[in-house]
Amino acid sequence: MEKSTSGLLVAGRPAGSARDLENVARRTVGPASRTSSLSASLRSDVTELTVTCLSMAVGVGGDSTTASDADIAELGGRAAQWAREGVPLRAVLGVYHEGIQMGWDLVSERASSGGAAHLTKVAKAFVGLSERISTAASSSYVDELQAVASEHHTAAHTVVTALLSGHNARSVARQSGIELADSFTVLAVSIAAHPDESNPALPRAVTARRKLRRVQAELAIVCDRSPLSMLSAEGGTILVPGERDDEWVATLVERMSAAAETAVTATVATSSVNDVPSASDQVHELLDLAQQLRRPAGVYRMTDLVLEYQLTRPGPGRAYLSRVLIPLDNSPELLETLEIHINHDLNRQRSARQLHLHTNTVDYRLKRIAHLTGFDPTRPSGMRHLQAALVARKLEAISPSA
Repeated sequence: MEKSTSGLLVAGRPAGSARDLENVARRTVGPASRTSSLSASLRSDVTELTVTCLSMAVGVGGDSTTASDADIAELGGRAAQWAREGVPLRAVLGVYHEGIQMGWDLVSERASSGGAAHLTKVAKAFVGLSERISTAASSSYVDELQAVASEHHTAAHTVVTALLSGHNARSVARQSGIELADSFTVLAVSIAAHPDESNPALPRAVTARRKLRRVQAELAIVCDRSPLSMLSAEGGTILVPGERDDEWVATLVERMSAAAETAVTATVATSSVNDVPSASDQVHELLDLAQQLRRPAGVYRMTDLVLEYQLTRPGPGRAYLSRVLIPLDNSPELLETLEIHINHDLNRQRSARQLHLHTNTVDYRLKRIAHLTGFDPTRPSGMRHLQAALVARKLEAISPSA
């Protein structure tokens, strides 16, 4: 038996049943849904939900002044379903509010005939209904969205673990509903501490966690989907599907740094899906090397650190190179001049400006270095040896050869 609509008018005639409300909803929602971003498969859901909201609104404007908790819970459950299907929250709330508005349009004229006091009572009831529906829908939507995000995070973490270990990555990805690319851009990332992490008035763990969340959010935006990553507040590993060029990687790191509000250093390599474990080991080794040598924040590839990388292998060659600079130990100004001259790409004028010296003084020091070490820093062959000797000395100080 169909519920009466309490003498309301539909198309100028008394509404005799809930079917009249369904007809109103379908006539109103149908054209709108065809021009909206909702898919065709969801249009019937939109109409059904609008009918529900409309019926509740009419009930509030008629014999009842409130909607039952069960009715509100049912609307919240539908919002959760739409969250899982990817319908935007704005569109969901729009449907709910449309149903309420249509209900108000149907009952407001009748309520007005009952006097100002009755109209005020019905209006307050409608405001309360709108608040309850919006709260239930938003809460259910956000809760479901968080659950979906948590499921994806767990699945992505499982896939990253499988990729980095080299064990059944494709099988794990299929089980997790994640499609694997044939190649990846593999990044090892170091995130410096945010200044607030050193503030004794602020909880360090909370500040670090907020920094990480900002980085993860920016990473998802740049990658146009949730990336495969394993990150902590200090850094970690990022696997980006496909091969990305230097400009794209540089932009990613810059945006991560801006989001973190602190320096980010990354080392990068491209790899086939099967070689991800070895590529990950390599970029993390490069990242450790860049940090040990106190390189500035930025992006480094193997080509940027190939000499230093090779010299990390202890042996007689590295030990020999580290001894080349021993004659300069009693002349720290010569060591400083050599490092600055190398950092300025052998430009005498720029080196002199940083040292606050005349260029003739820089020339004199370079000649002294050649005399003491046997390698002339003004000649390419001599400079190659001296540059390698500086790196070898730093690495020997960190990890001496056996």
